[in-house]
Amino acid sequence: MKGKLFYVGLLVSFIAAGVAHYMHLNATAQFIIACAAIVFVAGFLGKATESVAHYAGERMGGFLNATFGNAAELIIAFFLVRDGLYDVVKASLTGAIIGNLLLVLGLSIFTGGLKFKEQSFNIKLASHNSSLMILGVVALFIPAIFAGGLTTKETSSMSLIVAIILIIAYLLWLFFSMVTHKSVLSDEAIEHGEAAWSKGTSILFLFVATVMVAFTSEWLVGTLEEVTHKFGLSELFVGAFLIAIIGNAAEHSAAVMMAMKNKMGAAVEIAVGSSLQIALFVAPVLIILSFFVSGTPMNIVFTKYEIAAIGVAVFITKSITQDGSTNWYEGLLLMFVYVILGVVFFLV
Repeated sequence: MKGKLFYVGLLVSFIAAGVAHYMHLNATAQFIIACAAIVFVAGFLGKATESVAHYAGERMGGFLNATFGNAAELIIAFFLVRDGLYDVVKASLTGAIIGNLLLVLGLSIFTGGLKFKEQSFNIKLASHNSSLMILGVVALFIPAIFAGGLTTKETSSMSLIVAIILIIAYLLWLFFSMVTHKSVLSDEAIEHGEAAWSKGTSILFLFVATVMVAFTSEWLVGTLEEVTHKFGLSELFVGAFLIAIIGNAAEHSAAVMMAMKNKMGAAVEIAVGSSLQIALFVAPVLIILSFFVSGTPMNIVFTKYEIAAIGVAVFITKSITQDGSTNWYEGLLLMFVYVILGVVFFLV
């Protein structure tokens, strides 16, 4: 019954969002309906990803969870880049990173910890993930420090070079973790149970869900500017929290579900792996794409607020995950930090 209600909600919200967009309803109504549609579509994407992961195996399954879970953020950000809304893009990337590290991981650790007193995962994988996240912070911090002494052209060149370096680092990490050191970094076997659909149907639904995310994302982005001005919200808050929370819906469901099954290793991999992918791959790809889809390319210079938020998120996540075990209170601490950042971003 719950499954049928979900698919009814998926179809109704998606159709309603399309009707609201093409009939040019007021921006607030379009924004609310599109947000509801994205939550359902992200849930559908999560189900499809989980089903594909059943056939793909443990490491590839975690990678697919992170990759397709980030589809919403990537597609939303692409349309924002196309429209030249770079401040919102950077805020949404910031929000996606801190949302995964603090909200998704925090909620997973908290809910899993309520059911199991202590949960453990591969400590070596956690260590490598922490190092990679620190690389992401360094790649944002250094350009922001030196950008003031550079011309616009030099800043663009620096951004492009750093973006390429980060992409190479991420691709080499995939090779390291999935090929040369696969056995060292593997966690406990992830028991997926019965897959929701056959292999072919799972792949088809994954494609359909991604297309639906693309449409709903474009409809949502079209309302952002008007809604932001109407309610007096900063682009920083809208990008870092509203869009990030909506776009993270797929990760929420997948990571929390794994934690509730005492598969904390998988939950950590989904949440932290997703943040790594955004910092080391999605953000650099968007910078490169901006050179082709916009007259003025996007640079890698983030604001001090964004860098501080990412730095704090990486610091406390590293502190909590470095011992390879978690409990419900640590999850609560992560969510408290997320709320603190949300309050500050709202008031800025």
